[in-house]
Order: sequence, then structure tokens, then C-alpha cells
Amino acid sequence: MVRTHRPAEPPLVGRDAERAEIGKLIASVRDGFSAVLVLDGDAGVGKSRLLRYAAESAQDLTVVALVGVEAETRLGYGALHRLLRPHLHRLPLLPQRQRDALNAALGLTDAPPSDRHLVGLAALTLLSDAATATPMLCLVDDVQWLDRESAETLAFVGRRLYADCLGLLFAGREDAGGGLDVFADLPALRLEGLARAEARALLAAGVRSHLDQEVAERLAAGTGGNPLALLELAVNLPSEQLAGVAPLPEPLPVNRQLEEHFRRAAALLPADTRTLLLLMATTPTDDQAALWRAAGALGLSVRAARPAVAAGILNRGTTAEFRHPLIRSAVHSAATADELRRVQTALAATSAPERRAWHLAEAVDGPDDTVAAELEAASERAQARGKYSEQALVLTRAAEMTTHPGRRAERYLDAAAAHLTSGNLPAVQPLLELATPALTGPVGRARATRLRAAVEMVRARPREVPAMLLDAVADLGAADPMANWELLREATHAAIIGGRTITGTTPREVAKTAADAWREGELPSWSPDPLMAAMARLIAYGYAEGAGPVADALARLRTAGELRDPNTFSTVVSIAGDELWDIEAKREILEGLITANRERGAVLGLGIALVALSTVEIWDGRFAVAERCFNESDDYMAATGFSVAGDFHRALLYAWTGQEKELRAAVATLRALSEELGLATNRRWIAQALSIYEIGRGRYRQALDAQLAVFREHPLILGDINLGGMVEAGLRAGRRDAADLAMERLEERAPLAGTPWALGLLARCRALMTDDDRAEQLYLESIAQLEKVPVAVELAWSRLLFGEWLRRRRRRADARIQLRAAYESFASWGAAPFAERARAELLATGEKARRRTATTRLDLTPQERHVATLAASGLTNAEIAGRLFVTTSTVEFHLSRVFRKLGITSRRQIGAVLGEPAVGDR
Repeated sequence: MVRTHRPAEPPLVGRDAERAEIGKLIASVRDGFSAVLVLDGDAGVGKSRLLRYAAESAQDLTVVALVGVEAETRLGYGALHRLLRPHLHRLPLLPQRQRDALNAALGLTDAPPSDRHLVGLAALTLLSDAATATPMLCLVDDVQWLDRESAETLAFVGRRLYADCLGLLFAGREDAGGGLDVFADLPALRLEGLARAEARALLAAGVRSHLDQEVAERLAAGTGGNPLALLELAVNLPSEQLAGVAPLPEPLPVNRQLEEHFRRAAALLPADTRTLLLLMATTPTDDQAALWRAAGALGLSVRAARPAVAAGILNRGTTAEFRHPLIRSAVHSAATADELRRVQTALAATSAPERRAWHLAEAVDGPDDTVAAELEAASERAQARGKYSEQALVLTRAAEMTTHPGRRAERYLDAAAAHLTSGNLPAVQPLLELATPALTGPVGRARATRLRAAVEMVRARPREVPAMLLDAVADLGAADPMANWELLREATHAAIIGGRTITGTTPREVAKTAADAWREGELPSWSPDPLMAAMARLIAYGYAEGAGPVADALARLRTAGELRDPNTFSTVVSIAGDELWDIEAKREILEGLITANRERGAVLGLGIALVALSTVEIWDGRFAVAERCFNESDDYMAATGFSVAGDFHRALLYAWTGQEKELRAAVATLRALSEELGLATNRRWIAQALSIYEIGRGRYRQALDAQLAVFREHPLILGDINLGGMVEAGLRAGRRDAADLAMERLEERAPLAGTPWALGLLARCRALMTDDDRAEQLYLESIAQLEKVPVAVELAWSRLLFGEWLRRRRRRADARIQLRAAYESFASWGAAPFAERARAELLATGEKARRRTATTRLDLTPQERHVATLAASGLTNAEIAGRLFVTTSTVEFHLSRVFRKLGITSRRQIGAVLGEPAVGDR
């Protein structure tokens, strides 16, 4: 018999750096903090041994262990359920929304599915609560075999940990399963083979006979220092080979050869034992009940395990478990099709309904429509619980089991859609390629095209999307009006984002097709369709035709009882609000979307909406609040795994605050993204930010150049909010022709918009264009209009220009009133270029105005300031935790630091010290 047994746990040789990192992690947990580490390395390199070392080193902590199982990768939230099972009695203590989300995900109730990030927050809260009594260490091995929902949830938990007495130690390898992509942004440590000296020491500890030093050196080199390979060789090589008398085998059992070594060892066991091992390889390690129910159906007893224990395949003990995860994989991959079908038949006969269908599919040979129907029913149950990755995998298997080509293609499309919902974009295209040949009708082809377009939009690549969707509309014809409109709505959205960069069509052609096809029916008040149709009309038929419908659509959304945000709708709302200079509608709708996203736990949509809201705060002079919006958004985007490349979304803030280096870097990133992805909206942000900065610095030619780069393209939308700056820059740069162009467009559009912001801007620009005393009344009109709405920056700008005009008229006393108000505003916000410009004008009137220095930020981190502001607004710690997707322990930690830094003892004192309102509060 080939023996793979080791008499005792081998010593942990070397790995000083890895042990030190694990020691730091455990120390952090003991100290009341949290820590996360991902161990990455080849099979047998020692990851599992280091996890055992962590468990041995943390005996004063609560240690929870979980091992990913290849056969369970399709069961959504299955691994998470196994990890949380000991703590589910704490579910009633969770906030209601979190409790409902986790109950639905784990199938404990029939509640509708929630956003997966709300499930993540619930898991985080549950684990954090469990760690309050005794600090906890979670050890998760073979993470490449976790189902995607569980992996994403645990990665989310890892990103949100801070002061929770909780440690997460993951281990896995890239060359199997789903890899480690989900954990890519977490702290990681790559394990390589042992150094030569350490490898020889490990060999010496495992060899009981004489070990020739030259042989030891060859084994260390030939295995690359792989500990598992070294230990297997130490036990299994004949003594004459170890002594150097006989030649060593070629090749040495490393990596794939090591797995083959385990296959050969298992193949020598009795038939019943091999069947039991295969059954163990297809069931979770902690579901012994399922294992022995299926074993009973196969006529197997515990006695069948004894030869495997004797051979070192299984550990000794009361629980049947493989000595090493690689043995499990070796047993499973070595099984024949007939052996697998036999085991799956037994599992199907003894499993719960949600697992039965999959086991049936694995048990039959070839397509089977009855089993395919059962799989489809199982996919519907998965969808109802928000297990979209499981839904996709089950539907893919259902398609493979389907005999009719057309029905098979439909199921492939359903699977692709489920993958898209789960965020697994790379899995979508292969399924579309499988479905496409059998899509003989226009409805199926249109659906496939829509899925391809959706993938491109998620990847922020709108360039080819409008033409793609228009082709689908033409193919579909009148077969499905609702599907037609959905295609056109998405084509319009892509055309707005892509602008002049789109290929195969034009924004106006797309918009005209959509506007002409729009038929308003019975729609919920939160529907995005009326706004998209109105934007299409504006692009297709001009501002006079479109401004009214856009205003009506925004008004409809403002009165909606509830709002829903499909992640990117906040961007369209922001553009529409800017197009009409309707800051109040923009703020109100965005705040409603933010509230809705918070309640749903839609972290990605929340992050996007907060960036849109930041521009509202900037125009109202609330730069500190805008910065908190950016910080919160960055935090959420990082939590979802969407890293933001640089600070390009802060370009407008950098322009107003005069941070030239940061602004230039942001503009460079925006320009690169615009060219690479075809994002026309970036050109608008570039023009706006650069022109504001250059006007503040008095560099009007550069400001005008930035404006003309966009204006000459005559953007059908996206350009109106920049017109005021173009008028001023054109006049001051001696280019009245450019100012006239901007003024002509502003004269047409501002009255049609009819909002105070639009009318105030129009009056200011008319004053700039006027050479006589009529300008005074126009400036006063601009100030009166702008005082009506929250655009304090524009108001201060009008006061600055009015003060400059009064000074040139030698009305110094009157000029000081306007210039002082402008200076005080700009300086208090930190709008350095405009504050300096106003100060210089004040000095010219004879008044002294000292430069303001930046006020201290009280040494608070962005997260501490945010928590402090929310606490000052009256929210409880639990409410703050739910809002920020962290735990109450983290909130308490931040508040304790805030109290110490501010020298206060009560949250009631925070507002007086900070003097700043909360995000979204007015």
C-alpha cells in the first residue's frame, strides 16, 4: 500500500515573516481592533499549516474555521451560512433591514432579496456582535472554492472592519476555481517555497532513516521548497533513495505531480473506501449529516473510512476529514463519470430541494428536459433569495441539459443576465456566444444585444453602445414595443455619456428615434423613463422643445413617494438639473436617491449619487460638506471593490480651492479616460474646472480656450452650465465674438429654463455685455435672483463682478459693500483664487483686507469628522453605523478619538466645535 500518513503534525519550519504578520493580526484583535490578511500561494506551499499555526497562537480567542469546497461553489451564500451558523441565534439583535437581508440570503425566511452589500453589512454586524464577548479570529481556507456571493460578502466584511475585535485570515490559490480576484484589494502575502536551508531542515524532521545531504539538496531544489511535497517525499520515498543509494524518481511530485501522487494513493484503497472518499469530496466538511445520509443510501458505513485513515488520506478523529485540501481535489478529479453519477444519485435522493436538482443533473448522462426544468425551478428559488451567481450557474447547467436549441439559448441568456446582475462581467460574453447561434427570432437577438450593451456600460465604454442598440431596435420592429423602448432608453443614456465619441450613429439620431418612439403610459412615479424621454426630446429637437418636458420630469421625480436608483440614474438626474440650472430639483432628487440607496444597502449607487450631490454642495459654497461627500463615496466605492483611479472626480473642488497641482492631475486623468473609453461628459468637467480656475487667477485667455474646446463641438447638452464663464472669459480676453456666441445661447435657453439660477446668470452676463449704466440694474437683478436658490458661489461671483464694475465707476463706497461680501464668502469657503481676486479689488478701493489663513481642521481624519458630524446631527451610534456601513464598535472608536482630539465630553458639544452641518442637511 502507498502510505501518505505522517505520525504527527510536522514542525513549522521557517516562515518567520509570515508568522510575524499573523502575530500582528492576532495582536490587533486582542487589542480591540480588526485586521485582515490573505495568504496566496501554490498548492502545498503551507497556507493551511499557517492557518493551523494561527489557531494554535490564538487559543484565547474564539476561532472559527471554514474550508471552501469545490462541489459547493454553485450554492449562493452556502459558505457564508456555514460560517455564520453558530451565531444565527443573534439574528434578532440585528437592525430590521439587516436582519431581513440576511434571513433572505440564507433562505431562513421568504423575504424578498436585498442588495448584496446590505447582506455584507448584516454579516459584519453579526460577526462583530459575536466578537464583543470574546475577540474572534475567522480562518477561511481554499477561498477559491467559495461560492461567489459568500466570497464577495466576506471581502466586503474585510474592507469594513476597523475596531471590532475581529480578525479575518484567508488562504487560497489563483490556479484553481474562481481565484482570488474578489479579495484582490485586501492586504495579501504571497507564499513561496522554503529557502534551501529551511527545506533541508523540514526534510530532516520528517525522515526517520538516514538522509544523504546531497539527496536533501536535490529534493529541496527539485520541489522548489514546497513543504507538502517535501513531507510526502520524506515519508514515502524508500530508505535507499533517501540514503542516495538508489536514484530519485523523475519527475518529483510537485504541484500537479503532487496531486497525481495523492490520486495513486487513493486508487489503491478498497472500492467502498474510494466511494466514501468521493462522497466526502462532494459534500461540505461541516455537513456530516448529509455525508452519512448519502453514505447510508450507498450502503456504506463508518468502517469504510478506516483504510483511508490507515493510509494517511484522512485524519484520525471523530469527524471524517481529509488530511490536506489537495487530497480532496485529487480524489474528486480522479473519479470516473460513472463513479460521480453514482455518488450524485445518492446525494439527490437525500438532499434538500435546493440541492436536489443540481445533484440530479450531475447524476444523469446527457441532456434531460425534466432535470432541466427542475434546475430552472431551483434557479428561481435562488433568484428570490438574491443568489444571482447561483442562479446563473444553475441556469447554465439547465441550458446544457436542454434538448431544444431555442429553449437552450433562452436559458443561456437568462444565465448571462444573472451573471450581469451579480457583477460577474467576464462570465457574460461566453454565455452570449453559446446562445447566439440558436437565436432565430428578433426578440432573443435584441435581448442578447442589450446584455452586451449593458456590459459595455458597466465598464464605462459607451462608444459602440448606441449603434448596437439601434440595430437591435430595427431588427425587433414592432414585435415588442416595451422592449423597443427599453433599448432606446439605454441607447439615449449611452449617447448622453458618449456624446460625439460614439460610433455608427450620432447623439441626435439616437435621441430622435427614442423621442419619436416614446409613449407615456401608466408608470410609477419613480420611473426614470419620462426623464430619459424628455432628455431625448431636448437633444433631438432643441432646447425650446425639450426644456419643458425635462422640467416636468424633474418635478414628477420631486413629488415621487419613493425613488429607486439603478446605480447610474443619479448621473442623468445631475445632468438634467444642470441643463435647466435647477439646483433645487437636483438636490432634492439626489438626496431622495441617496436615502433610497442607504435603505436598500445599494452601496455602489450610493457612492455614485454622493459624487453627484457633491457638485450641489460646491455650488452652494459648502466645500467641506462636498469633501465629506467625496470621502464617503470613496469609502463606499472601495468597499464594493471599485477603486477610483486618482481624484479626478474632485476636479471642480480643486478648481474653486485653487489647488493647481491636484487640478492638473485630475484633468489629465479625465482626459485620458475620455479618450480611452469615449466619455464625452469628461470633456464638460474638464472645461468647467479649468475655466473656473483660470478665471479666478485672471488668466482669461486660458479660460476661454478651455471653454471653446467644448463649445465648438456644440454639445447638445452638457454645456449650458459653463456659458456664464465663457461670456466673462471672452470679454476679458478681448474675444467679444466668443462672448457673443455664448450669450446667444444663454439668451435662448435661460428664459426657457426659467429658474432663478438661469435668470440670475443671464442678468449677470447681460450686465457684463452692457457698456452703460444699465449694467447696475442688471447686476442687482442677478443678485436678487441668485439669492432665491442655494447657489452661494454664483451669488458671490455676481457680487464680485458688480463690485469690480462699481469700482471702475469710482463708486468706492458702494463697491466695498459688494466686494467685502464676495471676499468674506470666498475666503470662508476656501475659494482661494476668487478670494484673492476680491481682496485685490478691495485694496484698490482703499479698504484693507487681510489674507485669511486656512483654519485648522482640528486634526480629525475624514472618517472621524464624518462620524462626528453625524453624531452632532442627533443620530445614534447604531444609526450612524447603518448609514456608513460599519459597526457600532467602529463608530464608538471614532467618537472616542473625536472627544479626545476636541477636548469635549459629550456629543452635544460637537456641533459648536465643528460648526459644520451634516451631509445633505440644510
